[in-house]
Amino acid sequence: MRLTRRRALASLACLALAPTARAAKPPSPAQAPSFYRTKIGEIEITAASDGTGTRKLEGFVRNVPDAEVKAALAEAFLRTDVFSTNYNPILINTSGKLLLIDSGNGDLGASDNGLLLESLAAAGVRPQDIDAVVFSHFHPDHINGARHQNGTFLFPNAEIMVPEVEWAFWMNDDHAAQAPAGLQATFHNVRRVFGPIVRDVTRYAWNREVAPGVLALGAPGHTPGHTVFAITSGDQRFMMMSDITNNTSVFVRHPDWSMILDQDGEQARQTRHRMLDLAASERMQCAFYHAPFPATGYIARDGASYQFVPATWAPRL
Repeated sequence: MRLTRRRALASLACLALAPTARAAKPPSPAQAPSFYRTKIGEIEITAASDGTGTRKLEGFVRNVPDAEVKAALAEAFLRTDVFSTNYNPILINTSGKLLLIDSGNGDLGASDNGLLLESLAAAGVRPQDIDAVVFSHFHPDHINGARHQNGTFLFPNAEIMVPEVEWAFWMNDDHAAQAPAGLQATFHNVRRVFGPIVRDVTRYAWNREVAPGVLALGAPGHTPGHTVFAITSGDQRFMMMSDITNNTSVFVRHPDWSMILDQDGEQARQTRHRMLDLAASERMQCAFYHAPFPATGYIARDGASYQFVPATWAPRL
């Protein structure tokens, strides 16, 4: 149809009479609270995001030049100016009990983390619903979410469970007095979190269950008492790897790299290989505290190295 001047003017008149469209809603930078559920036999596991964080890149990996680390980050499509990480506590529903493995950064974290309570609320869980908080080790990003800066303890009905090896190291006055400057703040923070409840803390041993179907396994090196958890129900197994790797895109691909946060780099390297090899050999689903949310998947061998293969999301368990 030929567009004449008369038709053009008529069209403009109709547009003028049409209802005014509403302006688009301004974009929001915020994400929704994040949780993700999976099922291992009769045990329900929920990853509850505590958010993300960054660290200074220079010197973060002790035994590899920074340029090589940047190349690995670029290969994984990650930022190369900082070292990025995620924080992913998990909630285990077993035998009618709710166990929280680690408590995140709390209100001592940065603006992009300390989100655990929001994620738990989105999953329908309140702090008072938690029956036990089980700590894998005592680094601040794992324990600070249990106690706010003002001293308030966040899980009033929970049994507090800690690795006995970890407790023996960080609560020892001689170790604290002899610690290098870089560890002094961690010793102080451990006492800040646990000092007021020291008589109520349960210390658990390795190779023992902390709850039905949840076995604590020693994984030292990252810290003296660093612990991972094997979760078993029926013929299905799941491994909570804790801090076996700080970032799966880098340290699963490069298991011999030693990060500055590992107290015993060589022991951590051996432990990393042992746990990754176990997960690959048994094709076991696993979760990592520091992996892109929802932080669960599988480990596949790749020559002398490994790959992290994310689990497929399912809308229903």
